Amino acid sequence: MAAELTAHELIAKHRPTLDQALEAIRTRAYWSPHPEHPKAYGEHGSLDAAAGKAAFDALLGTRLDLGQPGTDDWVGDEVSPYGIELEVTYPHADIEVLLPAMKAGQRAWRDAGPEVRAVVCVEILKRISDRTHEFAHAVMHTSGQAFMMAFQAGGPHAQDRGLEAVAYAYAEQVRTPGTAEWTKPQGKREPLALTKRFTPVPRGIGLVIGCNTFPTWNGYPGLFASLATGNAVLVKPHPRAVLPLALTVQVARGVLTEAGFDPNLVALAAERPDEGTAKTLATHPEIRIVDYTGSTSFGDWLEAHARQAQVYTEKAGVNTVIVHSTDDYRGMLSNLAFSLSLYSGQMCTTPQNLLIPRDGIRTDQGHKSFDEVTADLARAVDGLLGDDARANALLGAIVNPDVKARLEAAAGLGEVALASREISNPEFPGAVVRTPVIVKLDGAKPDDEAAYMSECFGPVSFAVALDSATDAVELLRHTVHEKGAMTVGAYTTDPEVERAIEEVCLEEAAQLSLNLTGGVYVNQTAAFSDFHGSGGNPAANAALCDGAFVASRFRVVEVRREA
Repeated sequence: MAAELTAHELIAKHRPTLDQALEAIRTRAYWSPHPEHPKAYGEHGSLDAAAGKAAFDALLGTRLDLGQPGTDDWVGDEVSPYGIELEVTYPHADIEVLLPAMKAGQRAWRDAGPEVRAVVCVEILKRISDRTHEFAHAVMHTSGQAFMMAFQAGGPHAQDRGLEAVAYAYAEQVRTPGTAEWTKPQGKREPLALTKRFTPVPRGIGLVIGCNTFPTWNGYPGLFASLATGNAVLVKPHPRAVLPLALTVQVARGVLTEAGFDPNLVALAAERPDEGTAKTLATHPEIRIVDYTGSTSFGDWLEAHARQAQVYTEKAGVNTVIVHSTDDYRGMLSNLAFSLSLYSGQMCTTPQNLLIPRDGIRTDQGHKSFDEVTADLARAVDGLLGDDARANALLGAIVNPDVKARLEAAAGLGEVALASREISNPEFPGAVVRTPVIVKLDGAKPDDEAAYMSECFGPVSFAVALDSATDAVELLRHTVHEKGAMTVGAYTTDPEVERAIEEVCLEEAAQLSLNLTGGVYVNQTAAFSDFHGSGGNPAANAALCDGAFVASRFRVVEVRREA
């Protein structure tokens, strides 16, 4: 089939976007080419809200045939956290047939060079962006995110992260010039002269192991970083969240075909129930890169056993906020209440431990005792979620029974400052919706340490009483060092305390947010500007995104000749 998209056309169309992305990662200023507002879609080929919903509805009960080689079965049993059975089936692959087919297209993809690969990736992202409304429903009904969060985090924010990875990949590949003329003087003799050519070459096939909660946001960085650096990519979705990544693979294969490349450069590895293919794939000799988001235990296993591959993991940590003092008590409570509630705490960046002095904190409303702070925070959460319609829009649905079980067990770990309650969803009666629980613990009691030093993924937080700010800073250090943290927050008006907290975060490589009281929250990060994770503590061995996230996905091979 002849190419429908020439390299020249793609460069002319997308080079300006790539240049803006390169500038954004250089300046770290705000920029995004992907609109956040649903009403921005519906023109220039993009689907509006009605068309996107119709496209999603049309997928239900269908077979998503990707035209992949090696298909030996059709699998899929996703059930939406909102109670809908999707009944979409996907190709199950014979890996020993699929992987050689994927390798076959890598030579032409390698030879295309960094710029062509980058603009092909931008075209893939553009077509995904045009279908953002459709993808939003797919994310919503696999992750349990409320629609607006699924739309933004699963749509433009995920697309931004993918484009960010493309920009970093391009920048690292062109750091070395394509050619060089090398001349070494030899005194009275003729100089030595060589012509040198430098080519970025891929490591091999990359494996993306998807997660249930943020299939696109967490999946796109690794997918596009590997693809843009010349590697084929096999996408292994979480079995409860296949659809968003299957649609992504479908779009990518279509663009690759139109651009004259082998569509098998991107393929899907859906699995049968309880098949557990991730370990088999991750240790396969042909898999040379692994991107993973999920539990610490499996992330540690991958790092230890996928020895033939470069492994990038985002695992889990115990995210901590020190509440020492504030000059905006109301703003602090409002900010924390939103952070604890968003998506029912089912984010790897959600705060878990709130470290509060036992004798209370200084505020612009006077001194507040430990009990007053926890009671006021509970009231702030109740106020935020008091209206059921608003609560459903913020909380979404509990993604799986394990989260619900942890939530219910948390109330038995200490004194409950805020009890969780059930909320009904009139549109989706089958949804399991719960408000957060806040449990008070004592940092001086060894029995309480087991609770607050373990990640409790979901809408659970612990208010931990400590004797002093020094104790809080030391517990922060201990927690990040031993368990890791994707985020750290702090509220303080004391410069010495602020410096101590910042020093811990610098030493333990944890991303810090200070005194957030407005519309920016500790559990949110912006592509092109904020680093998600650092790669420097046990919560993750990589950051999204930086140069280190892309540089080991390729190697530079030199060919030199006498001039």
